[in-house]
Amino acid sequence: MSNGTDAVTQSPADVVRGLYASLSEGDVPGVLARLAPEVIVDEPEQLPYGGVHQGREVFVRSVLGAMMGYAGVAISAAEVFEGPAGTVVGTLTGTLTAHTTGEEFPLTMVEIHQVEDGTVRRIDVHTKNPHELAAFYARAEAGVTR
Repeated sequence: MSNGTDAVTQSPADVVRGLYASLSEGDVPGVLARLAPEVIVDEPEQLPYGGVHQGREVFVRSVLGAMMGYAGVAISAAEVFEGPAGTVVGTLTGTLTAHTTGEEFPLTMVEIHQVEDGTVRRIDVHTKNPHELAAFYARAEAGVTR
């Protein structure tokens, strides 16, 4: 992991690439290092961890904790597109595997990041099928498959 000085010189796209790499590796400290202390993460309301979350620790507990508590996450592809003024769009595809049943669910997400001073300040998360994803998590929690 780079020191804080290196992070400031990275492009916004590089910051998000680093975030995705850390997420893919399950490197929570690496994820945290790329998020601003008061980061705002807005997840689809339908999800068990849906809503607006503020702060790194809240993100780890409320979003990552819920996601990974029910399923393993394997990211198969991540693409990053840099726009103006620190805006970065990221696409993630992968597979969730329920810990209780082994059911697999294809994950497709688009995230809009706002990057300032080498850290992500805001993430707006959009999933391809939030209702189906919520149903997957409900089955995973209950230990049943379709």
